[in-house]
Amino acid sequence: MKRMLFQGFSDAVGFVGGALGGYWLGILMGWDVFGDGYGAGSIMGILAIGLGGGAGLHAARIWQKANLKSEDDA
Repeated sequence: MKRMLFQGFSDAVGFVGGALGGYWLGILMGWDVFGDGYGAGSIMGILAIGLGGGAGLHAARIWQKANLKSEDDA
């Protein structure tokens, strides 16, 4: 149970952190995700957030494999 809690928490932190990183990268690139309509800048901002969230989740899973011992090891 404790292992599942750590996995869920690290997944959430990785995804949200990555999505925020993607959002700020989009802002730096001039892509306004909250702009009027669905222009190219808005679509690119949405894409940056999605890719950032996915990358953050992937990084969290890599961290889990490196730092959380399996239930078989316990």
